[in-house]
Amino acid sequence: VQDAASGQDPGPGGDQGSQRCWKEKICQILGEIQAPLSPLLLRLCHWLLPKLLTRLFLSVQLHRGQLEMVLRAARTPEVPLVFLCSHQSQVDGPLLSFVLLSQGVGLPRVAVTARTSPRLRSLLQRLGGIFLPSGMAQTRSEQDEGLPAAVLDAYIQEVLRSRQPLVLFLEEPSAPLRLAEPARRWLLRLLRALRDGAVPDILLVPVGIAYDVAP
Repeated sequence: VQDAASGQDPGPGGDQGSQRCWKEKICQILGEIQAPLSPLLLRLCHWLLPKLLTRLFLSVQLHRGQLEMVLRAARTPEVPLVFLCSHQSQVDGPLLSFVLLSQGVGLPRVAVTARTSPRLRSLLQRLGGIFLPSGMAQTRSEQDEGLPAAVLDAYIQEVLRSRQPLVLFLEEPSAPLRLAEPARRWLLRLLRALRDGAVPDILLVPVGIAYDVAP
């Protein structure tokens, strides 16, 4: 992050003024990526989501043998879990978060790719959602991502070091079987974390989500 900041124009105000300016920019970018989790909202959603699911679906089915494998993998010391998921509906994120939390894997950080209003974005962040910063959404060049990319790299490395489960959706519901551009950017963060030695390894868990009728 310091290298990315030093490579840009610090603006007026001298060293102290430029440091304060960079700190404000970095905090702004971090606020676009994530927000502190809200225990109250998490408990409320954990209570409401089963009621919603019973109205939407006749049942939610899990492969018990595969779930046991995931639970064993979650106990691997110093190695984080990253779930790479198909994407059928906007219900996928809350559904998968609820399943992982209720089965003892832990509350995941879910990369949200859909465009949302500021209020919905803030709510999803409080529930564990993470977003690409706006500075990265405006450029398609990997070589010119600048400070937003550096902050996102550092954030993902901290998530992996703390062994929080991470959920990435590889496709958009409207374009299945094709790697989405936001997913490519998230995957690039994982590769950089491994290259820089932030974690010794990453356990990748493929997740298939299917509906009889997508909500």
